[in-house]
Amino acid sequence: MRGINVENVSRWLEANIEGAKAPFDFSLIAGGRSNLTFKVVDANGTKFVLRRPPMGQILATAHNMEREHRLISAVGKTGVPVPKALGLCTDVEVNDAHFYVMAWVDGEVLDSQQKAASLPQSVLAAAADDLVDVLAELHAVDVDAVGLGDLARRDGYVERQVKRWSTQWENSKSREIPAIEEVARILAAHIPRQQGNGIAHGDYRFGNCLVDTQTGRITGVLDWELCTLGDPLADVGYLGVYWAEPGEPATRENDPTGVIGFPTYKHVVDRYAQRTGLDVSEVDYYVAFGNFRLAVICEGVYARYAGGVMGDDGSSVEWFRDAVPALAETALNKLHQLYR
Repeated sequence: MRGINVENVSRWLEANIEGAKAPFDFSLIAGGRSNLTFKVVDANGTKFVLRRPPMGQILATAHNMEREHRLISAVGKTGVPVPKALGLCTDVEVNDAHFYVMAWVDGEVLDSQQKAASLPQSVLAAAADDLVDVLAELHAVDVDAVGLGDLARRDGYVERQVKRWSTQWENSKSREIPAIEEVARILAAHIPRQQGNGIAHGDYRFGNCLVDTQTGRITGVLDWELCTLGDPLADVGYLGVYWAEPGEPATRENDPTGVIGFPTYKHVVDRYAQRTGLDVSEVDYYVAFGNFRLAVICEGVYARYAGGVMGDDGSSVEWFRDAVPALAETALNKLHQLYR
């Protein structure tokens, strides 16, 4: 199993995860394009999830397993649905990199319109509303009370993020795409006033949530590697990067919205505003920022595919290559509409 030293990890699991019993079956969960995510089943049929960084050279600030483990441990103290953190391994002799283990959570990841189309419209509507409500609950968490007050600076979030992702672009790009630099320039020139300073998930969408397909309830929020403290509207804008209007083709092929039953993006934004009381009048700026950031992330994944360090067959390499300029142009068009 690429990415898992079966003998070493099995020993560690038995010694550190309560009730875990060898032998273990490891399988890579499809969809993990950054950190590698494995399903682990023990001799008793108990299921766990193991997360580790991608193999090969990685950016120094990325793929921090201790940080991600800390986040889900802290958020697990609240009403936000997250998998229970079970253990963290920081001994690189075990598996060549740090990793952590969390509980398995039942639910379906709605990562395509095909999956969504098989569900009743009432379930889709309920899932969209709960997606918003869980996000509002996350943004209302008292970060000091759960031990995350020192996770990051709380002010100047968007300004710092624009700088960070501009630097990330320079560190990971494999080609010149002028639209990226232009988007970064416009974003930096129009930083909105930050509202609030709570937990910003950073990659909040249906593709990173587990859904109960009977009720539409969100059963687990996943993939916390981009989480920090900052402007909550960044998460709302990022939903807009993915959200397709009812009856439209998917904006991103790994998102289910657009299927009849899901509401409009305006409904999402309005419901969030009602739940939080925040001013959402500049949400389009955050949608543009979300496109910019996703473009940089996709370029990093594409570069890792090109370097042969991803834990699958590389069948999606062309998707990531082509997504980068498309996302940059979408962001640029959005900003030109805002700041003519």
